[in-house]
Amino acid sequence: MAVALTMARMKLAVLRHTFHGQRAQTAGTGAALGALGATGTIYLAFVGPDLLAAGYAVWLLGWMLGPVFMGGGDETLRPEYFSLLGLPPRRLAAGLLAAAFVGVAPLVSLSALLGLLVAGVRLGVANALLAVPAMVLQLAVFVLLSKVCVAVVALALRTRLGAIASGLLNGAVLAGLGQIWVFLVAFGQTGVPAGVWYLPSSWGMLAVQGAWWALPALALLALLLLGAWAALLTRRAGATGTSARGRRPMRAAGATGAIVAKELRTWSRDLVRNYQLTLALSYGVCFAASPLILGWNGMMPYAGPIFVVMAAAMAANQYGADGTALWLTLMTPGASDVRGRQLAWLSAHAPVAIVLTVTLTATSGGPWPLILALLPALLGGAAGLVPLISVYGLVPGTDPHRRAGNPLRTSEDDGGLTGQAYLTLALVILTGAPAALVAIWYGWAGVAVGVLTGALCSWGFGLLAERRLRATGPELLHVMRTGRKPHTTMKSRFDQLSKTQKTIASWCFGFGAIPLLPQGILAAVFVANDMLRHSWFLATYMPPGLRYPVAAAFILLGLAMYGTGVWIVKPRPAHGTSVNET
Repeated sequence: MAVALTMARMKLAVLRHTFHGQRAQTAGTGAALGALGATGTIYLAFVGPDLLAAGYAVWLLGWMLGPVFMGGGDETLRPEYFSLLGLPPRRLAAGLLAAAFVGVAPLVSLSALLGLLVAGVRLGVANALLAVPAMVLQLAVFVLLSKVCVAVVALALRTRLGAIASGLLNGAVLAGLGQIWVFLVAFGQTGVPAGVWYLPSSWGMLAVQGAWWALPALALLALLLLGAWAALLTRRAGATGTSARGRRPMRAAGATGAIVAKELRTWSRDLVRNYQLTLALSYGVCFAASPLILGWNGMMPYAGPIFVVMAAAMAANQYGADGTALWLTLMTPGASDVRGRQLAWLSAHAPVAIVLTVTLTATSGGPWPLILALLPALLGGAAGLVPLISVYGLVPGTDPHRRAGNPLRTSEDDGGLTGQAYLTLALVILTGAPAALVAIWYGWAGVAVGVLTGALCSWGFGLLAERRLRATGPELLHVMRTGRKPHTTMKSRFDQLSKTQKTIASWCFGFGAIPLLPQGILAAVFVANDMLRHSWFLATYMPPGLRYPVAAAFILLGLAMYGTGVWIVKPRPAHGTSVNET
């Protein structure tokens, strides 16, 4: 108990001293969104027990999968910090579990679990009393399942087979969540599947309803998960980053060729990159294949473009993930690091995307003009935006050879990585929008537009990234070494804004993708393929003359939101500072 309380106090002290500036803003935005989700979950307690059980199943999936996709979860206190204390594994796990309850995410989840108390009060006094321990045990199961999932994936990333298997599984699960409407339609939208009640997320609700076995089952599951986590912690020691395959000599004709060779070797050997590429491939295939459950193959041709977009989002922090290795580039005159990375990224991803797209489009029977217009546009946009976003919005990462026992954690700033990935996702899709719209309206002319925009994006964005890298290379290296930005004569508008303005900018960046992507671009694709009255895509429910205008209006709204956010945080020279000041 003393160890647990000490670690909880340590976690609280660390959070109190680190939650400031951008990290505090990110945490505040996450807390606000979490509070909205918790409020909606509590409301389900007034609607019916089935919907509340389904709501808690979503929370369970969020705890299990969220940390896997967002940098390995909260590791303010790492097991490696206490390796010299000689604590038994179970005692260490119990202490880290106590520390895991300190933070924004557990507090938000506990608020959502108040729905159990509401359901208990509606049933009677005894049921309300049972709801209190049920809430605590349910939260413990959420947290422990999250820890075990992260530990299992981290352990799997120590081998190539484990990295590939984890990427395939996690990509499929994430795609299933993204296409949840398919499963709702498959179930006839008549209610919540009965299988939800068998999930551990529903055991707390069963306990409130009077099932005598539910509370002991939750307690037993928590103990088993604690034991499993303790066992996994003992195997965590040591780092991982590459495969053990024998090294072949690299041959290159010049400096840029050496960078291409180095990057290709990294893509083939770094198990974290293997995991990311496999996850993107699995997500693209499973996301496009999910509607086959309903007998519709109309999304199959889009598996390749979806793979490209997801792969770009996974590689958004390219320079940050390499850590301080940038000094090698800075000390190599004449090497075009950006161009080399672009060629290597295309070499690793373009063949997969082309084979996937051509094969699935041929089996589905089209639409060839739209698909062949999207693919080159997205490949060029991704090849240009990945290095550009990485050098402009670099998130300091851990050097690959210094990764801890959790290889998923490549950076200390999970919020920064998540925001960077979502930004890349939205911008890459935008690069394909012109070609897609031309292909929808004018057919094969869209293919020429796609090739042109892809080439321009790759060349233009790459040129901007290369200039940025040459002009601020030492500063970027300083950021990666220290995690702190050097003092410059430029200040972000974000630092000068009021809380209201910061909130507006955060909401614009955080929610601009909703009208732009699903309600705008994706809805227009559905309308073009006569897929009407589907899920929450508003344009598919409109009369024929309003379908495209509504989708276009949502696209403009999304662009306006992103434009507003960019205008608010646009960098400007600091007041009272001369341009020539040194």
